[in-house]
Amino acid sequence: MRSGSVPEPGPARGPVEAASPRTPLKLANPTPVQPTYRRLARFAGWLLRRITDQDWDNAEHLPRTGGAIVVSNHISYADPPALAQYLIWRGRWPRALGKSDLWKVPVIGRLARATGQIPVERGTERARDALVHAQDALEAGELIIVYPEGTITADPDTWPMTARPGAARLALKTGYPVIPVGQWGANFIMPGKRPGWPRLWPRRTLVFRTGAPVDLSDLAGRTDSEAVVAAGVRIMDAVTALVAQIRQADPPEGVYDIRVGARVPRG
Repeated sequence: MRSGSVPEPGPARGPVEAASPRTPLKLANPTPVQPTYRRLARFAGWLLRRITDQDWDNAEHLPRTGGAIVVSNHISYADPPALAQYLIWRGRWPRALGKSDLWKVPVIGRLARATGQIPVERGTERARDALVHAQDALEAGELIIVYPEGTITADPDTWPMTARPGAARLALKTGYPVIPVGQWGANFIMPGKRPGWPRLWPRRTLVFRTGAPVDLSDLAGRTDSEAVVAAGVRIMDAVTALVAQIRQADPPEGVYDIRVGARVPRG
């Protein structure tokens, strides 16, 4: 598709049609997908329902078909499967961009390849290849997950951080709708940036809220650094607003920038 053109998103999923987390997967999402992906989703959904509770909205702004970019805050090693469960039970099979190191882990890497996830070789010249693969997936009508922060938040109070340029670049280059998702709860199961054993007691609730598409229309077709930074700020502001709604708290005046190790002025 032409750079900067904005495709019309598919019809939103209305409140009546939204599936419960306990709805059988074959009813919640009958869309064809790789058999391995469906089996994995069924097992992960079964496991998450037994160790956590789910508090989901109807994701009415999530396009039911067609390419779209989901952006979310990254709070824990436990949140990727929880976010995937939410999106799958809302009718979409997401393809996530993730650190290529995960593809080297025997079981995880095999499952990531089998389900069509997209590795990002950060810090190398091949890092931008991930955006090419993501664009191909979008043009094929796929739903792409990007964590704009690039890593689990280092903010001392677990608020969203500043954005890396990847999500903004992809959005501006392709023109596909950017759908913000705020989440909370997985950070209590596996807190911090170091992997460890999950904390399953007390039982936690995984909360997800989807917002309206981020308005980047005035930046369409631009890929200069100023536009990329502006788009990144808008994307993270939209995600932060959803997190604030979930937490029923005001975000801090500054936003944490992992490059300087401190909060900096917003925008």
